[in-house]
Amino acid sequence: MERAGRREAHKVVMLNPADNVAVALADIAAGTRIRVVCGESVFEVELAEPVEFGHKFAVRPIAAGENVIKYGEVIGRATVDIRPGQHVHVHNIEGIRGRGDRLAAGT
Repeated sequence: MERAGRREAHKVVMLNPADNVAVALADIAAGTRIRVVCGESVFEVELAEPVEFGHKFAVRPIAAGENVIKYGEVIGRATVDIRPGQHVHVHNIEGIRGRGDRLAAGT
């Protein structure tokens, strides 16, 4: 994790190698290079935007329409293509659980 020529330790969590996002355990600035390790999987990403404590960022490309996976569980679907290092939140994913609007529409 490097920023402005110095090395910083940033705590992130990724629990399942199938995950395509990791979670920041502290606020992390845009431009920070993050190393995410989960089992045998290692991801090196540069944050494209700031990520606040508890928020997610992509560790691999997520195509529009693809499931977003956190802690080994599908938590939503990407509404746009998401690049590694991008903040993943309500602006680029939609929930797919408990969608009463879809049940009523039959979709």
